[in-house]
Amino acid sequence: MANQSSKIHLIFGLEDKPGVAVSTFAALQHVLASFIGIITPTLIVGGVLGLGSEVPYLVSMALIVSGIGTFIQARRIGPVGSGLLCVQGTSFAFLSSILAAGFIVKGKGGSPEDILATIFGVCFFGAFVEIFLSRFIDKLKRIITPVVTGTIITLIGLSLIKVSMTDIAGGFGAKDLGAPANLVLAGVVLITIVIFNRFQVQMLRLSAVIIGLTFGFLVAWSMGKVDFSGLNEVALIAIPVPFKYGFSFDFAAFLPIAIIYLITALETTGDLTANSMVSNQPVSGPVYVKRIKAGVLADGCNSAIASSLNSLPMTTFSQNNGVIQLTGVASRHVALFIAGILVLLGLFPVIGGVLQQMPKPVLGGATLIMFGTVAMAGVKIIAQAGLNRRNMLITAISIGLGLGVASVPEVLSAMPVALKNIIGSPLTIGALAAIILNLILPQNMDGEEAKEIDAESVEESASENVVDTNTPQGQNPSLCANVNG
Repeated sequence: MANQSSKIHLIFGLEDKPGVAVSTFAALQHVLASFIGIITPTLIVGGVLGLGSEVPYLVSMALIVSGIGTFIQARRIGPVGSGLLCVQGTSFAFLSSILAAGFIVKGKGGSPEDILATIFGVCFFGAFVEIFLSRFIDKLKRIITPVVTGTIITLIGLSLIKVSMTDIAGGFGAKDLGAPANLVLAGVVLITIVIFNRFQVQMLRLSAVIIGLTFGFLVAWSMGKVDFSGLNEVALIAIPVPFKYGFSFDFAAFLPIAIIYLITALETTGDLTANSMVSNQPVSGPVYVKRIKAGVLADGCNSAIASSLNSLPMTTFSQNNGVIQLTGVASRHVALFIAGILVLLGLFPVIGGVLQQMPKPVLGGATLIMFGTVAMAGVKIIAQAGLNRRNMLITAISIGLGLGVASVPEVLSAMPVALKNIIGSPLTIGALAAIILNLILPQNMDGEEAKEIDAESVEESASENVVDTNTPQGQNPSLCANVNG
């Protein structure tokens, strides 16, 4: 069991109601810590899939649904919501699967509207996977073990590195691909993030990516690489329109996204456990189990709402646990202020329009750290699960298959198109291999019981064992990491 004797010193507890000034100040720090994590997946998807003029609206929707999701998670509506100070944001974990779905539609000659209709359609149905799993999330960890989770998260990070490197070079289809100026810009952002990430002041570490991107943006502007002339065409106000781009479904696109919803449910369990710890709430017993189930249910419901309102799937962010420690404010009522700020920001598409002008090398310099950190976090989970012969075999085969089909897609050229679209995704084939091998390989391959992390130890060190793939600073979201850096 987690040690409940070592309480975190809080100025305002979970049910306390700070004044407006204190709540606003604390809320702004949460928004700063999560802002880049909320908008970056949308910027990447929009840039890679060529969604052009739709990006400002999509960024606005990402902010608005993050506000709605944060409100639901903290406020609790019936059985939905953990009742904790949790910030909901766009999940990086879905990026590779969403891009694969977009390329499937694009390969068929689909327009940007067709691409978005399919993405939001499959994400909407996928959300019900997490909603369903929330009812027995405490039993799911016995099937999807840390070695499986770690392998999948490692594949997510590794499969996205190509996107970052392409942006560093100048972006897909850039005329100046690989130009020295692009590499310098990316290097400036990367070095700035590293420098600020090593500061002892927690708020500077939490804001490292924002500072790096802002500095890179200003440098790019001074180099003449930023053009604001297109902002005149951006709408003044963004109004959420349910399924604005239509609704479509493709099973080949759905399967890898459904698998990620499975992993996200476990990821959220760890993040909510860590949040309970820093909020001085129980991390075992009936109250804890009820809270976790309600929190994962909220994650699924918020993702369904996000898809309905033209945004990518949501998850619980872990970096905000560090902000709770930093401010000493764990009051869930602060989440209402966070939600209000996010919705207010989302109502004005000009924010998304400005961010859309961010040069690709600037964004690539930041995402290289993010995605590399995701991959290494997966490696850490695998190592904590135990590098015995069984776990190494599962990991080696799964990652080998995933990276293999990504590097040599021609290996599936003789297969039917429908099957190729499904297992041609590095994430799908790697995840399926990990799950199947974990189920069929005997536990005692080494002549002793495999070192698996059971549910109780996950509670005890949840924030170390489970990674939030949305931590934009490249930090380990664990309690220790937030304290010691």
